[in-house]
Amino acid sequence: MSRIVPVSSPHQNVAAIFKEIEGAFGRVPNLFKTYAHHPPLLQANWNKVKAVMMEGSLSQKMKQTIAVLVSRDNGCSYCIAAHTAALRSIGVTDEEISAIEEDPDKAEFSVKEKALIRFARKANRDPLRIPAEEFASLRGAGATDAEIVEALGVMELFTAFNKFLDSLEVELDF
Repeated sequence: MSRIVPVSSPHQNVAAIFKEIEGAFGRVPNLFKTYAHHPPLLQANWNKVKAVMMEGSLSQKMKQTIAVLVSRDNGCSYCIAAHTAALRSIGVTDEEISAIEEDPDKAEFSVKEKALIRFARKANRDPLRIPAEEFASLRGAGATDAEIVEALGVMELFTAFNKFLDSLEVELDF
């Protein structure tokens, strides 16, 4: 049970944000209903989700994979469930999802995508111990500065969501 009850009857300023979220996802997840207790934070996080997950050059498959793997590394069952469902919704099979979870290096990604996924996970786990060789490897695989920043943006977004959701024990609604 959630430590803070998600907002179910939003005020007018929150209702407009909820309508936009529902338009994107078909419903308003408990994550956003919980943020609604502080409308500026709800708006800021929704804007960040749009910028990180709905814009940029990295594929949805790659972004959702980073979300799942970072959330797995951080132990956030809410985000694992939500973004495993998102992978399925874009046509990723259960077999592919299993391969991604077991060893992303063996999953169906390009060399560059695999390097970016590894980098995002390493940055999540131990950001102060990323050697220069790691950047050289990314560059050698063809990753641009924009792609590196975008992959780290996904990692950073989900690291924050993982901690928020787990601290408040937000109820899984996926």
